[in-house]
Amino acid sequence: MDPTVRDEDIATALSALVWTLSDESRATRLLSLTGLDADELRGRAGDPVLLGAVIAFLGGHEPDLTGCAEALDLPPGALVAIGERLSGG
Repeated sequence: MDPTVRDEDIATALSALVWTLSDESRATRLLSLTGLDADELRGRAGDPVLLGAVIAFLGGHEPDLTGCAEALDLPPGALVAIGERLSGG
């Protein structure tokens, strides 16, 4: 994990995860594309790398990225930057 990651990054990424899971089709797509199951996702929800992957998932579909960023009152680029810090990139 990037040493510049802040608690706020984790909190924002957790909010992005909640937003992602709030729509059944989006949640199903996340699980399908990552190979995770619901139990593993719950168990790793605080893992910065997993949270970075969730944001990368959102970035793979611009309407999801912009929808989540809007819901979190952030510019999409700020959300992407958080994901990169969490992923160590």
